[in-house]
Amino acid sequence: MSHPELKDRFRNYFPVIIDVETAGFNAQTDALLEIGAVTIRMDEHGIMHPDKEFHYHVEPFAGANIEQAALDFNGIKLDCALRGAVSESEAMKGLCKAISKSQKAVECQRSVIVAHNASFDMGFINAALARTKVKRPPFHPFVSFDTTSLAALTLGQTVLIKACEAAQIPFDQQQAHGALYDAQRTAELFCFMMNRYKNLGGWPLAQPSDSEVEIDSENENINEDERE
Repeated sequence: MSHPELKDRFRNYFPVIIDVETAGFNAQTDALLEIGAVTIRMDEHGIMHPDKEFHYHVEPFAGANIEQAALDFNGIKLDCALRGAVSESEAMKGLCKAISKSQKAVECQRSVIVAHNASFDMGFINAALARTKVKRPPFHPFVSFDTTSLAALTLGQTVLIKACEAAQIPFDQQQAHGALYDAQRTAELFCFMMNRYKNLGGWPLAQPSDSEVEIDSENENINEDERE
């Protein structure tokens, strides 16, 4: 019997958990300052686990807007030499190269961004890809998996720390708003929710039994009789 494979779970999509820290809310004008990314692997039992990690501190692009309130919130000090920041081009090209390699290794056709409030992170990633003119980026330009919605469905929570607490995933609020730390916790949360769904019998999808098919046929016949 063959082992379950990640490529079969999400229609050949390769999930990549992304978190970004920025200098504002506008992806077109405000600086991208930090990127954290975590890939996912599936074991021989079909259980998902966080896998490889990637992390970049990013120099603001030329002409970028920087909101002081955003820096106060995420605690990033732009003039700190210890940040080890690289250009936006180097960060995006390095990330895309690494993700493409991991995607190819598991025979997936496209990567999909997984994030908490995914439209925000995807917006900044897409804007950075456009600015840096990365050729053939691995990420789908508009498909994403939002752990906010998934957590609302499975755990009744929408805030990342609250969802992690409900899933009994340790969360240090002192480290929150660091891109890699938040990506790590989001990856754990995503795996928890996917694995829980599997363990409840939600995946792989079971084929209907002969008796269920017969019942469906009988119901269709009853409905036809009622319409007549």
